[in-house]
Amino acid sequence: MARKEARAGLDRFKMEVAGQLGINLKQGYNGDIRAHDAGKIGGEMVKRMIDAYEERLK
Repeated sequence: MARKEARAGLDRFKMEVAGQLGINLKQGYNGDIRAHDAGKIGGEMVKRMIDAYEERLK
């Protein structure tokens, strides 16, 4: 159950980041987006997760 909730949370996070970057994602399969855009989304997600972790260490 926790795994499903974690997956759902990451999906929401991904959609939020994509929206803020101006990249249109839809629920489910998004294999039609450019690799560059997918990389921007993933990179921004990692950056934000690292920033949040570092903030908690303070």
